[in-house]
Amino acid sequence: MSYLGVGVSPGNVPVYHCTDLKVVDRRVRLAELILRAVVCVLALVAVVLVATDSQVQEIFTIQKKAKFTDMKALVFLVIVNGIAASYSLVQTLRCGVSMIRGSVLLNKSLAWLILSGDQLMAYVMLAGLGAALQSAIFAKFSEPELQWMKVCDMYGKFCNQGGEGIASSVIAWLGMVMVSGISAFSLFRLYGENKGTKTSAGW
Repeated sequence: MSYLGVGVSPGNVPVYHCTDLKVVDRRVRLAELILRAVVCVLALVAVVLVATDSQVQEIFTIQKKAKFTDMKALVFLVIVNGIAASYSLVQTLRCGVSMIRGSVLLNKSLAWLILSGDQLMAYVMLAGLGAALQSAIFAKFSEPELQWMKVCDMYGKFCNQGGEGIASSVIAWLGMVMVSGISAFSLFRLYGENKGTKTSAGW
């Protein structure tokens, strides 16, 4: 017996038909596609903002140029975001092809690989952000004990553009964290489907 797409088991427990699972699957894959595309764009924006960041300042008739390569933490951030943008682009294409073909994730090995890649990328992005934020704090507020002066007082434009790049990277990292959550959901749902199949077979 079924009513409005819901069947009734011998124990009067509602059992949802596979059509509902397909709708959920489509929504999850669409959310994953959008998030991966957003991460790709924001990581790329962070790369462009930081890599093109420079400012020339004249100090006592001597011109000094500040550029992102002067801070190794910013170089690391550019590399990390470049890798994140490339990785997200590949995964976005994979999600797009999967949605066009209407195929689903068939094996657990691939699901584990995707989840591991997403988590690794999230941790690497966090490491890059941590290093860049620490350098940014020193540049903004100085460190008198180590005789580090407030660089941002002299290179305001340089610090502002670098800060925008770091902010873009932060949002990209948050997106990658959410993508990791979706990947975990997609993986462990495979185990749940197998369990449900065995239970149904028993009935």
